[in-house]
Amino acid sequence: MSYQQLSLYINGKFLSGVGRKAQDVFNPATGQLIGSLPHASTADLDLALASAQKAFETWRNTSPLERSGILRKVAALARERAEVIARNITLDQGKPLAEAIAEVRGCAEHAEWHAEEARRIYGRVIPPRQANVRQLVLREPVGVCAAFTPWNFPFNQAIRKMAAALGAGCTLILKGPEDSPSAVVALAQLFHDAGLPAGALNIVWGVPSQVSTRLIESPVVRKISFTGSVAVGKQLASLAGLHMKRVTMELGGHSPVLVFDDADIEPAAEMLARTKLRNAGQVCVSPTRFLVQEKAYDRFLAKFLDVVQGIKVGDGLVEGTQMGPLAHDRRIAAMQSFMDDANRRGAKVLTGGERLGSVGSFFAPTVVTELGDDAMLMTEEPFGPIAPVVRFKDLDEGLRRANSLPFGLASFAFTNSQKTAKAVANRLEAGLVNINHFGMGLAELPFGGIKDSGIGSEGGTETFDGYLATKFVTEL
Repeated sequence: MSYQQLSLYINGKFLSGVGRKAQDVFNPATGQLIGSLPHASTADLDLALASAQKAFETWRNTSPLERSGILRKVAALARERAEVIARNITLDQGKPLAEAIAEVRGCAEHAEWHAEEARRIYGRVIPPRQANVRQLVLREPVGVCAAFTPWNFPFNQAIRKMAAALGAGCTLILKGPEDSPSAVVALAQLFHDAGLPAGALNIVWGVPSQVSTRLIESPVVRKISFTGSVAVGKQLASLAGLHMKRVTMELGGHSPVLVFDDADIEPAAEMLARTKLRNAGQVCVSPTRFLVQEKAYDRFLAKFLDVVQGIKVGDGLVEGTQMGPLAHDRRIAAMQSFMDDANRRGAKVLTGGERLGSVGSFFAPTVVTELGDDAMLMTEEPFGPIAPVVRFKDLDEGLRRANSLPFGLASFAFTNSQKTAKAVANRLEAGLVNINHFGMGLAELPFGGIKDSGIGSEGGTETFDGYLATKFVTEL
């Protein structure tokens, strides 16, 4: 089976790389060249802007039932094509095939959720102070939106923005990840086949800074949505602010885990180890700072280490693989910088800590202990399969250390005490708090961070907030 044919998608047409600059796409498990991705020219970007603006004039007035029907069709097609789409995700992103299939099938629910919520975008009537006055609040689509999505969950991150923008009645230009582009091209095909009008969705590729600047500075674009690193998010938000454009920013984190003495230690350790190594740790809400209360530390570490050492690493297309490669060799270099810092500080590396083999971008699942809170692993998100495990004494110390960084995306706590659970829920500084399980990311749940980890939420009943303008009408 061949790899996805890559293209731009502008004004309802798939545009090949003929006459355009192109970028090679590689399989991170083998290092082999698998595709060529065309970059959008300036003329292509301008055509996408014009097409989105023209389509908005019609799409904004479509019935919510029509929008809902298209989103439902996308969900059905995603389920039908899940295995093919997932195989291509494994080829260009690296995650095990089972994880890729779960990503595509799970995202069908995002399309369905937005299909339902699009029918429930309500305004309201405000009782007037004068009997002969009528006062209305209307919610209207903001206009053309620009979205930028990452490589770690290429299908998931893109469909969230597509479904929210289109469901609200906006039109969208989306730049996906050049390193793992197949999922976004597949999504364009899904919406195309579902009957989405030409111009309502446009897919472009190129040098990220050049594309984002062109789109954000355009007066056509009224809203920006970005998922990615804190540093890039701040740059884009700053540029958007110069032009008074609203933003949704889902940025990185450094998720603290608090494991208390009274928790179910072994089950918690196993769940956390497997969650940590999902997608080779390349997950923005992955548990990344493991703080374990002193009496539970040895038991937790023994079980955690046992599970990590038992993970089968390999090509995601090989049956039985539990962890694939990192997305590219740049991530290998990043992992090595974390390990170099830990080694300089005298940390203990209990397993892993190095690249695996000479073919592909594989890094060993790694557990590091005896780290100070100023170490890179404790202050910067590794975004890879390295887990630092440290001790803490009591609730106040654990919460202080958990909240000590400028990030606030996901967090985790394990305890059998209702008192402790309540304190954690109230005092952890994070947009997402998981107590005794991993419970984020479903279509009906809001997803977003606080502090440096972002602005706004995707999913849940909040999902359309960033794509709707509020208009007040008073009539005598």
